[in-house]
Amino acid sequence: MKILKQAIKYGIVGASNTLITAVVIWVMMKCVGLSDVVSNVIGYVAGVLNSFIWNKQWTFRSSAGWKSSGARFGVVFAVCYLLQLALLFILDAALPIDGYYIQLIAMAFYTVINFIFNKYYTFKE
Repeated sequence: MKILKQAIKYGIVGASNTLITAVVIWVMMKCVGLSDVVSNVIGYVAGVLNSFIWNKQWTFRSSAGWKSSGARFGVVFAVCYLLQLALLFILDAALPIDGYYIQLIAMAFYTVINFIFNKYYTFKE
């Protein structure tokens, strides 16, 4: 099943994004001496770029142009982030559970919808 292989690859890319983001933040803070905020921005940029390149080339094997798929990738990232943030607010108001667990639910939601949008919009065949 093609979609299952893509979902597994997407998960691997996501794990590498997390690792790259964390390492870049650490290097920027501890080795370069940048502030927490600047280090965070640089780390997240590195993670998002990693995600875009690997998902375009490996996960979805997209032949879409770099500029057009890059623009769509940015839009998808923003939309998915805002949707997960909205879900976070809704669940926080509706559920009597620890906020950390609500964060995990929202993160899982983001991951699923981001995969779907990237498969059928950003890197559509």
